Amino acid sequence: MSQRILVIDDEEANILLLRSILEREGYSDIHTLTDPTAAMETYVDVAPDLVLLDLMMPQVDGFQLLEAFSRHDNPDEFRPVLVLTADTTLQARRRALSLGAKDFVAKPFDVIEVALRISNLLETRLLYEQLRQG
Repeated sequence: MSQRILVIDDEEANILLLRSILEREGYSDIHTLTDPTAAMETYVDVAPDLVLLDLMMPQVDGFQLLEAFSRHDNPDEFRPVLVLTADTTLQARRRALSLGAKDFVAKPFDVIEVALRISNLLETRLLYEQLRQG
């Protein structure tokens, strides 16, 4: 199964850092986006296995995207979203998780921890898909 990862963050430096982490971990099917207004179209086109999502972005924030992703996906799909944000408030964490995020990491983050969380979410998705198909 190809592991497509979509990274959505309005800061180019964060995109570069996350791409570097993903490539170092051996992932190659990486799609990045700094314009959150194009996120839904890209989400549909790419059909990612994992989304890395910033919350605080202009025009369309991560909360709005979480709602849009969940409206698009079928109820029996498991397409994990890992939120990476500088907003570490309890309210932000609760809201993101209630809107469908499967994990939450505060910026600045530990590179090894993020790599492990990515690996765990992708493994969970793979196992879910195997159960669903067979």
